Amino acid sequence: MNVSSKTGFLLMGFSDERKLQVLHAVLFLMTYLLAIMGNLLIITIITLDHHLYSPMYYFLKHLSLLDLCFISVTVPQSIANSLMDNGFISLGQCMLQVFFFISLASSEVAILTVMSYDRYVAICRPLQYETIMDNLACKRAVIAVWMAGGLSGLIHTAVNFSIPLCGQRIIHQFFCDIPQMLKLACSYEFINEIAVAAFTTSTAFVCLIAIVFSYVQIFLTVLRIPSADGRTKVFSTCLPHLFVVSFFLSAAGFEFLRPPSDSLSAMDLTFSIVYTVIPPTLNPVIYSLRNEAMKAALKKLLSKEEFSQRMVCFKAIIKF
Repeated sequence: MNVSSKTGFLLMGFSDERKLQVLHAVLFLMTYLLAIMGNLLIITIITLDHHLYSPMYYFLKHLSLLDLCFISVTVPQSIANSLMDNGFISLGQCMLQVFFFISLASSEVAILTVMSYDRYVAICRPLQYETIMDNLACKRAVIAVWMAGGLSGLIHTAVNFSIPLCGQRIIHQFFCDIPQMLKLACSYEFINEIAVAAFTTSTAFVCLIAIVFSYVQIFLTVLRIPSADGRTKVFSTCLPHLFVVSFFLSAAGFEFLRPPSDSLSAMDLTFSIVYTVIPPTLNPVIYSLRNEAMKAALKKLLSKEEFSQRMVCFKAIIKF
């Protein structure tokens, strides 16, 4: 398919074989539904259970919202392309995909950094926790997270789509991936995008340093706790977050720092899925299974008494 004369791009997905395309669509659909249900469940539990009205769960709710949006940027489009056996994506769709993808990925790095700082203050400076992490500070932190992500996405989109492209507009990926798009750039016209990418990478590295510093301090403090139960309680809230941070940043780092290839290899495809699909799907499972408060809130939400009370309130709202 020649797309050089069209205002769009051709996404080279997983396979040209029809059976594999359908298999990919089914697997992606199942994963997508699992991610949507898991993140919506986290948001619902934290919203309805007043015992979870704390900064840690407030940030977790926004992480779930980011994950829900993040996986919705790439997966539905890929499913549709596979089912229709058509990898064409319009210029407008590609621009929106790049903007939201970069915005949400940047916001996720920022919210993970904020969450690590929250755990640092809670464990290393407990007497000052309520003063430092008050409602206003939490709201400002979340606003900063979303604004920083949006600004990053806007800059990347503006710079990336101002670059003149040469030849066939074929992207060897299942979504509009900036490193792959840069291979279409004419000559050295992509130097501005490289500068922006370098700045973004540097910012992400600073976030990583902040996260590492926070957890070094946390673990040093935890080792001083004489009670084994106390250490277990701290680790139950910190280890899930540390796993999510390590998994997301390592996959993202490999995705953006590796040189783009001329074709979509099995390794490229695997790391793309690890970076874009797996974290939003696994995060709800990791946080819910390792967190006793979340498990208790989930049991309470699913109990007959609680369900009956919610239904009564819901019917009263409808009648009103």
